[in-house]
Amino acid sequence: MTVSQPDVTVIIGAYEAMPYLVECLASVEAQTIDPTRIEVIAVDDGSTDGTGEYLEEFAARAAMPVTVIRQDNSGGPSGPRNVGLGKAAGRYVFFLDADDRLGPEALQRMVAMADEHGTDVVLGKVEGVNRSAPKSMFGKTVGRTDVFSSNIKFTLSAQKLFRRELLDRHGMRFDESLFTGEDALFTMEAYLRADGVSVIADHTCYYLVGRDDGKHVTKSGSYTLRFDSARALMNLIADMLPAGPKRDVLMVRPFLVTLLPQFGPKYATDSEEIRRHKFELAKPLMRAYWNEDVARRLRVHERLRLHLVAAERPDLLLDVVKFVRAKKEAAALIEKKGRRLYLGYPHFRDPEAGIPDSVYLADAREARAYPGYREDPFDSFVQRAVRKARRLLHSRDLRAAA
Repeated sequence: MTVSQPDVTVIIGAYEAMPYLVECLASVEAQTIDPTRIEVIAVDDGSTDGTGEYLEEFAARAAMPVTVIRQDNSGGPSGPRNVGLGKAAGRYVFFLDADDRLGPEALQRMVAMADEHGTDVVLGKVEGVNRSAPKSMFGKTVGRTDVFSSNIKFTLSAQKLFRRELLDRHGMRFDESLFTGEDALFTMEAYLRADGVSVIADHTCYYLVGRDDGKHVTKSGSYTLRFDSARALMNLIADMLPAGPKRDVLMVRPFLVTLLPQFGPKYATDSEEIRRHKFELAKPLMRAYWNEDVARRLRVHERLRLHLVAAERPDLLLDVVKFVRAKKEAAALIEKKGRRLYLGYPHFRDPEAGIPDSVYLADAREARAYPGYREDPFDSFVQRAVRKARRLLHSRDLRAAA
């Protein structure tokens, strides 16, 4: 008898996952998609807490086919995921972390969404359990979008449905040399190569569980690993997109999510040696990828800190970091008949600092919170027209970008 191809392969990388693994696997068993349409590939990454034994027990009783692979610890999630990918037979693959769980009907809904719209990646709404979860990209359900005209660039975790043919065609695998941010690299590449991305916002497909035992698959490591992650993602974006607005839209993500936190509150307590080292690590990235188009997409205090990193002014940066850390409110200065608002963070219009006023200029979204600010209706109309034109161009160029 010929065995038909499963719709989806669920890949579970597990390390010291008990007791969370119990609910994780229960959520797979509870899926409404026909069990014969699912296969599970679970990789025990050298656990010593009974994870491997529980996986084997599950495989013996589950209604769907389950393959359990046990190996020595690889040090991160990339190795187990790659092992699972190498054995996957499903039309789609879904990466499920062993301490998280699927929402009811998640696989059925995501597969149906991809099939209906012909998309290569599907994002299902994520809900946090004892931890925060991404929200900005789940405003509404969208059958087909892309990484340029949506907020999906701010969720680069691997817990998504991917068309396996896309991954195989481009030889996509997780970078095992990275110990943090490896999923960001993989998912961003998938977004850029995908023939469309779908978003399910009206049904929780994934529960992101915060562990209270301090054990995680990924090693948090030192700040240097964060710079490795930022560098890898920036280089990937630059390799896949020519310089210009589309590249800059995506560069916001590594600058804001990965690089900027290295110059956040903890920077104020770092030793002088670590501060100097952070500037050294940031220097080539700022020179290669920081520009005005990226800067204008950030809030004033974010833009100001990165401007000072780019300008190699650690002396001025510390004042700003301390100001932000203290949660002080920057004074607002409204000029040009109420249509231009500056936020008076440290060194604003200080002749010795020499920081351009434009660094402190709030955009319309940030300025609307301040009484007395009046948005220029002509500027607003132009901005809306530009955004609409960019969305059309991005949609038209999507296949070429992929």
